[in-house]
Amino acid sequence: MKSRGKSKGPAPRALKVKVKKKGVKNSSRRWIERQLSDPYVHKAKAEGYRSRAAYKLIEMDERYNLLKRGQKIIDLGAAPGGWCQVAVQKVGSTYEAPAVVGIDYLPMDSIPGTTILEMDFLDDDAPDRLIDALGGEPDIVLSDMAAPTTGHRKTDHIRTMHLCEVAADFALKVLKPGGHFLSKTFQGGTEADLLGMLKRNFQSVHHVKPPASREESVELYLLAKGFKGRQENNAQDERD
Repeated sequence: MKSRGKSKGPAPRALKVKVKKKGVKNSSRRWIERQLSDPYVHKAKAEGYRSRAAYKLIEMDERYNLLKRGQKIIDLGAAPGGWCQVAVQKVGSTYEAPAVVGIDYLPMDSIPGTTILEMDFLDDDAPDRLIDALGGEPDIVLSDMAAPTTGHRKTDHIRTMHLCEVAADFALKVLKPGGHFLSKTFQGGTEADLLGMLKRNFQSVHHVKPPASREESVELYLLAKGFKGRQENNAQDERD
């Protein structure tokens, strides 16, 4: 596994904002201050992205050259749509011929060039619905899915790792040969079985923490590049 990567270019400088409004809980005050002080939040509003998370994908794409014109993309856990916006721009998806499909159980406003499925990716029929909507195999499966946090670090890690594993299993079943898989995970150790599976089926595997990921956050991204194809995958599984 390759070492953790940093994206090109300097990160925006942080601002310092204090909230002095009375009657606000300390936890809420800290969240508000963090949002008001976050340069990526301000940049997203100025540039029309729906969330600061858009810059995480932009930075990882700058480093690893993932998104290219003409590709087909599936985005798991797409709401509010920042990653879909970036993907549409990068692959040249259009309203007439959408090449990006996003799925989330949370409602999300439409994005030109994106087909949006408002449903839970864990539903049994979700994988088939995604492929039908895309009209073929994806070049990239993206997942920014994370389970709602409980405040208990180990529990949160286990729950989000489960989503990562389910997303990886889906990617192995649908990706084009040479395709890529990018998924959120949490610091605390990626499961050995998952890493082993990805290393067997992709040319390279990386842990990445882009500059737009807050320094205090435990999130990481797991990037598997160069899918070897399902025939080789099945043969390897039989040997194992």
